[in-house]
Amino acid sequence: MEEIDEVMIHLTIDGKKIEVEEGTTILTAAIELGIEIPTLCYHPALEPYQACRICVVEVVQDGRSKLVTSCGQEVEENMVVKPNSERALRARRIFAELLLARAPGSEVIQNLAKKLGIETPRFHSKKEEEKCILCGLCVRICHKVMKVGAIGFGHRGAKMEVTPPFEEFSKVCTTCGACAHICPTGAITLNQITDREVIPLLSEFDSGLERRPCIYIPFPQAVPNKPVIDREHCMYFKTGNCKVCEAVCQPKAIVYDQEDSIIEEDIGAIVVATGYDLMQISKIGEYGGGKFKDVVDGITFERYLAPAGPTSGQVIRPSDGKIPKEIAFISCAGSRDPEHGVSYCSRLCCMYLAKQAMLYKHAVHDGQAYIFYIDIRSNGKGYEEFVQRAKEQDNIIYIRGKVSKISKENGKLKIWGVDTLTGEQVELLVDMVVTSNAMVPSENIKELTSKLRIATDSYGWLQEAHLKLRPMETLTSGIYIAGAAQSPKDITDSVAQASGAAAKILALFSQDYILGNPVIAYVDEDICAGCGTCEKICEYSAIEIDPAGNIAVLNEALCEGCGACAGACPSGAMQHKNYTKKQLFDMVEVATEKYK
Repeated sequence: MEEIDEVMIHLTIDGKKIEVEEGTTILTAAIELGIEIPTLCYHPALEPYQACRICVVEVVQDGRSKLVTSCGQEVEENMVVKPNSERALRARRIFAELLLARAPGSEVIQNLAKKLGIETPRFHSKKEEEKCILCGLCVRICHKVMKVGAIGFGHRGAKMEVTPPFEEFSKVCTTCGACAHICPTGAITLNQITDREVIPLLSEFDSGLERRPCIYIPFPQAVPNKPVIDREHCMYFKTGNCKVCEAVCQPKAIVYDQEDSIIEEDIGAIVVATGYDLMQISKIGEYGGGKFKDVVDGITFERYLAPAGPTSGQVIRPSDGKIPKEIAFISCAGSRDPEHGVSYCSRLCCMYLAKQAMLYKHAVHDGQAYIFYIDIRSNGKGYEEFVQRAKEQDNIIYIRGKVSKISKENGKLKIWGVDTLTGEQVELLVDMVVTSNAMVPSENIKELTSKLRIATDSYGWLQEAHLKLRPMETLTSGIYIAGAAQSPKDITDSVAQASGAAAKILALFSQDYILGNPVIAYVDEDICAGCGTCEKICEYSAIEIDPAGNIAVLNEALCEGCGACAGACPSGAMQHKNYTKKQLFDMVEVATEKYK
């Protein structure tokens, strides 16, 4: 079949010329030009309804002028659109006055009216708190897009309102929230429609401080920086309806039937940089075990301080939204505590608590910050000076001692501890507590290490080949480690190790030949019984049993010389080059000759 060429229409909007496809509305064309035309009842997922009429513009064509609603009027050849002519603005003011009389309680309508120069409308309403303008967006999206029909228009005339059938809680409402999301004036909430519990989706990146939709970008620096769909909660995958994101996506990038695919690539090296997780505060019972809303971890408090965070950098208490005047920062929450947590130091806590305390003081000038610590480990360049600046310039009070318990008292948090410098007990009432939870290995690191055949230490951190001589390498050739996947590290150390790992790989790739480890296993074929013990125990799949000769065969390129096969071989046929049993006994004998 022959393709039908698209018909293009030429027109002028606010003095700017544009070429658009036939069937495009004036409002859509204006949006493409970046020209703002106010509207309240338009949504790209729904057919234009022309209910609010705020988007009225003046159109001049064939020498004649008329007023049209831009959301519903399609473009025509040589049309001239004047969105801000005196005639269009006069009509827009009248419609704004009528909307303000209908919904005087809506801040959106109030701001729109002020923008158009309307301070006091000529029309008055009996319901000063009313927000609904009866645009019908909520009803139409519930019926036509979500295909639920949980709400509709009730009554007639001046008593018309949006309500569930029979003005009772809807039994069919799915609590998707489409009606509340699309409402331009904030007039509708889910608790007006259903008595079901509404469980919002919380942003993982913002530590649950802010809601997120079902399609979202995980975090600002995500790679790739593209939206993902939460299939578990997406209404299309649950009910087969909605597809709003597909309707509004101009590049047509939404593909609902896309499946996970396995991509195989031939590579020469791998850098494992899986980072870390924080010990859950629920595991620290003495600090409330997650029951106190005003006890947060350092990551959550960091989002409070972030200018682009959910609170725009304003520090507030999670429980009531008030500004905390006193905050206690607790270091080593789970770290250096083998009985209740881990025995190692998390390294970052001392410095980021000092930074957060300083930023808190800059945000709340009359606030007071306390830092409870065991020892201050400021062992980086400029770190000690930074801590001293926190003490001297920002008047942060450091208390040497571990907090033993946190309790609730009169709406505040009571901290129990001991000042080890004075030997006195400390009881402190504060508005908020920030804990520096212990750094722990990533949750799924064990599954990855099993696939890559690399080792971990007793805590689950990736094990290096040698702590001092080969800190970026693993015992598996071609696999390197970087950052906090190996152990707790700050940004400085992580960047340095990542650079070192990259340099190691460049050195590896620059060689014409790869030199293998000479200390590997070998098979004494004369005594090998072909039992297969070595094949089962080899973590690198370097050994196979030859069915013809019924003996073990070693792939020297895969062998890493770990020695597991030599230790497990019942016949002694599997040995290590240069580390045979005879050589080891001879070395012991020579080393102990003078003690005979």
